[in-house]
Amino acid sequence: MSTPDTPVAAESDRAAFRSGSVDEQSRTRLAEGGLVYRRTSVDGEDFAPWLQSVARGFQDGERSDEHIASARERSAYRRLTGVYDPAAPVSEAPVATIASWLGELTVPGHAALPSCAISAVTVAPTHRRRGIARAMLEGELRSAHAAGVPVAMLTVSESPLYGRYGFAPAAASASWRIETRRAAWIGPRPDGRVDFIPRQRLRELAPGVHDRVRLRVAGEIDVPGSHWDRFAGTEPTAEKAGDKRAIQYTDPSGEVRGLALYTVRENHDDFTKATVNVAYLLADGDDAYAALWRFLLELDLVAEVHADELSVDEPLRWMIADQRAATVTVRDHQYVRILDVTAALEARRYGAPGLLALDVADSLGFTAGRYLLEVGPDGRGSVSAWDGPLPAGAVEVALGVAELSAVYLGGVSVATLVSAGRVSASDPGAASRVLGWHTAPRLSIWY
Repeated sequence: MSTPDTPVAAESDRAAFRSGSVDEQSRTRLAEGGLVYRRTSVDGEDFAPWLQSVARGFQDGERSDEHIASARERSAYRRLTGVYDPAAPVSEAPVATIASWLGELTVPGHAALPSCAISAVTVAPTHRRRGIARAMLEGELRSAHAAGVPVAMLTVSESPLYGRYGFAPAAASASWRIETRRAAWIGPRPDGRVDFIPRQRLRELAPGVHDRVRLRVAGEIDVPGSHWDRFAGTEPTAEKAGDKRAIQYTDPSGEVRGLALYTVRENHDDFTKATVNVAYLLADGDDAYAALWRFLLELDLVAEVHADELSVDEPLRWMIADQRAATVTVRDHQYVRILDVTAALEARRYGAPGLLALDVADSLGFTAGRYLLEVGPDGRGSVSAWDGPLPAGAVEVALGVAELSAVYLGGVSVATLVSAGRVSASDPGAASRVLGWHTAPRLSIWY
């Protein structure tokens, strides 16, 4: 059970999850097709072929020895698994890959919940339609469920693939393209200062600032250390790292409250119309947010500012004089899959008191059942089994685990899913008020 402002994934739990064996059911299923399903060691000789297969799966180039050494050093936190074909010409290279680790997902109410983060899912085009992806994903979910992890999460390159496993987009992201001359800053002009800093300094500061703010917004996760090197370009194999420029905002007391990374792409036809790409912006408080965005929008010789992985409800929209100066594109981003209804629902806080009777369907069997969620005036919920008739005053909601996962962070309302034909509810408005939250969820990275 998580409590507000308290990280919950102990290192012993993370280590136990990393060292756990592969799922026996998936191993047997793949073996029947002549395939070997096994863990891959970060320190072993099988790591390099595993990494090459991941690169191939994402249409990347072959990894050099330097890339492999750097990736090996940065992968110790992950559980790596491969599917191998002994009959393949290069049998030491897996024909499919998956990686996972035990992380923390922020949920409504400034709480963190242990979650199985999944990444590096690939299947070679030579081995499609053999049930490999299904075996790997179901195996990883069974392993997480057996370890007592209440939620799984992932960001995806192909969004249609994961709904069949109970995942749903739970936190959307927004991409912004801002015409700086039209935007005109009308937001706050906080005291403090913005300064350039070395990228290495940003790499040192970012984990601490992120840990101060990540529990404030549902959908954010604890960021593995190696990701900060990738953002800052401080890993040995980083390409064009020198193009990244780092800035910090310090408040009047001298405390660092915000960080940003950006690159500039020149317009060789008109040097007054460069484009700034904001790679990452991290703000601890409203002043840091305003100061960093004002700096970026008022850069000289810049016509456009681009930024991705922003919230669908950014305050920035109300800090510029012409909202039409911003073209905003929204897409699915953070996917969630509940594995333990009681643990997940009791971890978060709720938008209104009420009693919900939830009839949950789950084709994989982890969460199927009937539950009563009772939320008190303080926003805390308790879950019990729903046996017998509908309790007096309860709102009945029938939905699949994907739909329950979609509403979990407050990113979509029950009423919307009822209108979409995805959920049935006796009072969609009341259910939406209970399960809703006052701020939009977001995830500021890919993983």
